[in-house]
Amino acid sequence: MARIELKDVVKRYGSVEVLRDINLDIQDGEFVVLVGPSGCGKSTLLRMIAGLEPITSGEFRIDGEIMNDVRPRDRDIAMVFQSYALYPHMSVARNMGFSMEIRKDPATERVSRVKQAAKTLGLTALTERLPKALSGGQRQRVAMGRAIIRDPRAFLFDEPLSNLDAALRVEMRLEIARLHQKLGATMVYVTHDQVEALTLADRIVVLDGGDIQQVGSPLDLYERPANKFVAQFIGSPTMNVVPVKGQSGGVTTADGLTIPLPHLPDTLAAVEMGIRPEHIDVVDPNAGHLVGIADVVEHLGSDTNIYVNVEGLGPLMVRKHGNIPAKSGDRLGLRIQSENAHIFAAGGTALRRVTSATA
Repeated sequence: MARIELKDVVKRYGSVEVLRDINLDIQDGEFVVLVGPSGCGKSTLLRMIAGLEPITSGEFRIDGEIMNDVRPRDRDIAMVFQSYALYPHMSVARNMGFSMEIRKDPATERVSRVKQAAKTLGLTALTERLPKALSGGQRQRVAMGRAIIRDPRAFLFDEPLSNLDAALRVEMRLEIARLHQKLGATMVYVTHDQVEALTLADRIVVLDGGDIQQVGSPLDLYERPANKFVAQFIGSPTMNVVPVKGQSGGVTTADGLTIPLPHLPDTLAAVEMGIRPEHIDVVDPNAGHLVGIADVVEHLGSDTNIYVNVEGLGPLMVRKHGNIPAKSGDRLGLRIQSENAHIFAAGGTALRRVTSATA
């Protein structure tokens, strides 16, 4: 197990700065997920931890030892890549144990480790197969087994599920969660899929433009985003954000509609309001804060998504549990759950939001 520390870490390619002042402390046994849009620097940060990219400045430590100039092979870290990178002519067992083979470890120890890793990952019946005889999920398990065999201090995952279909992604997500529970190992996981981040992470690190925007538990980021970027990046469907003007006790929309927000102590600095789709209630048109016309209605079985055009605000997305009897063209009233509203000042900074627990 390992504690990973990054202090004032910077990465430049020539004059281009891709990561700035990265400060992050990953505790022993913690599962940390790095998320952000393409080009935000998450994979570069992971590769610096692995030693595959040099650090321009700052300090990187594992268990208190500075590792900036330590070779990747000597960091005792195992990495699982997006591509499986299996040897096509080797069996599952040999693929998993090949690192021990080239180190000339005793054959009996290698066989024992392979057997244990195969059992952990449900590959016992497949150890003699070649990769071409495996499904995508099974191949990814073999790649994970190859990492487990090494018994490293930490595991790094670089978008390991992005090549799998939707059903396999769910299956492998469960496998990775179980693996963390069994091994209790420090894991750093990169993904662009925020559903993976929310379901797997102890803590999530949100990056954008080379900067850390926020670090926290999935629930912290969902309920208390630090800024508009985090608010809209975390959560699916994405948060609705509309321009408003702050006033005492609430906000006013561009066309003069007033939305009271009694649970917010000060809304005078508000320039935008955010509300998640599940925090908008569909009510009688005469009883809502807003009135709109249903544009597209998606009946998903467990949920109903309604895209509502509100005059002066544009489209709002509403998600309600169950099957809502609405159709395109219906006139709907919308009531904002004020205790779940998010208010943003100029620049996107989130203003203090009082939750129902503290209201």
